Amino acid sequence: MAISIIGVVGAGTMGSGIAQLAAQRGFQVRLFDMNDELVNKGIGRIGAGLHKLVEKGKLAEVERELAMSRIEGTSDLNVLSDADVVIEAIVEDMEIKKDMFRRLDETVKPEAILATNTSSLSITSLAEATSRPERVAGMHFFNPAPIMKLIEVVRGFKSSDETIAVLMNLARELGKEPIEVKKDSPGFIVNRIMIPQFIEAIRLLEEGVASAEDIDKAVTLGLNYPMGPFALQDFAGVDIGLHVMDYFYEELKDDRFAAPTSLRRLIRAGRLGRKTGAGWYDYQ
Repeated sequence: MAISIIGVVGAGTMGSGIAQLAAQRGFQVRLFDMNDELVNKGIGRIGAGLHKLVEKGKLAEVERELAMSRIEGTSDLNVLSDADVVIEAIVEDMEIKKDMFRRLDETVKPEAILATNTSSLSITSLAEATSRPERVAGMHFFNPAPIMKLIEVVRGFKSSDETIAVLMNLARELGKEPIEVKKDSPGFIVNRIMIPQFIEAIRLLEEGVASAEDIDKAVTLGLNYPMGPFALQDFAGVDIGLHVMDYFYEELKDDRFAAPTSLRRLIRAGRLGRKTGAGWYDYQ
């Protein structure tokens, strides 16, 4: 199956990053969000990202112009009707995603593949909202999408071999290194490993074993990770982290994934998270 037009649903950080990447690699892109203001913000984010690449000498001005010309922003879902693949990158809420997949199923051509950028939620459950579960799979990019090399291509229970093969090949065409997640398990691979590390780091902080700064330093220097667990939580969003922990615990019923009390308390009190601009280093 040849891919020439990629639809991206959600013009936030992940969606705009995926759209930028696809446009840079020569694909026509339809970038959708719920209203023109959100679409324009996403297009502006892409423009700023490409401009920085030009300033750093990593992209020629003519390449920037070509990439921008390949992106069509829209708040009309019908514009995605001719897409070969649609990648959903909206809020991590199962019911909201299911509703979007129902709408996409009714809008795009029958042979189109519907992919989700979810980092944790069940691909199989999302696919059940459509009439084409064999053409639904996960395509989990990492933030920032234009830079991070990995894509997890995730099988739902009914995902066809052809669908997985098309998405694996598309990931390579986007310049990424794909891995196949053969079983639809909460968190797939990376988050299944990462979330317990977050939890254990917070418990060390709660117990007074070390400061957030020193725990991060121990992990970056001792394990050679590029970022420590607290810096990474702040970057990814501590509220998203709590949501994923709760989802894992509900699905797996395993105490390894029980969210630490301090995390839940600080978020509920509005003392930690993107809305306040406060990170773990601010509260110790």
